[in-house]
Amino acid sequence: MQYSDKVMDHFMNPRNVGQIEDASGVGEVGNAKCGDIMRIYLDIDENQIIRDVKFMTFGCGSAIASSSMATEMVKGKSIHEALEVTNKAVAEALDGLPPVKMHCSVLAEQAIKSALIDYAKKNNIHIPELDGVVIDDDHDHHHDIEEDEE
Repeated sequence: MQYSDKVMDHFMNPRNVGQIEDASGVGEVGNAKCGDIMRIYLDIDENQIIRDVKFMTFGCGSAIASSSMATEMVKGKSIHEALEVTNKAVAEALDGLPPVKMHCSVLAEQAIKSALIDYAKKNNIHIPELDGVVIDDDHDHHHDIEEDEE
């Protein structure tokens, strides 16, 4: 399996690893079948800007790289901008993931959404973009990857 230099870099030197005590929002997603578990911590200020973000991921290199890249992409952004970070955007920022590893970027997107749902609940805030979002822990690995296959 061929991994991009960016995937290898974020796997070997992951950014934003750790926990945030008293985080504004914590999201955990995981899949027992593939063994990847991601937890994302957000520190959100009173202007709804993500001041800091940390993650802990148990999983393969792609899961770690996806988490690392996703945290980099949302740091300093508003919660609404963070919700625009899709799994495709994460995968593209990593210069692509092998098709069988695309679910790792999906988990990263869902972990961020899950943390924002937690934040909204804790603060009794309505975030319209999260209406109807279902955090799907038990996904299978057949996502629409045709366009990514060379």
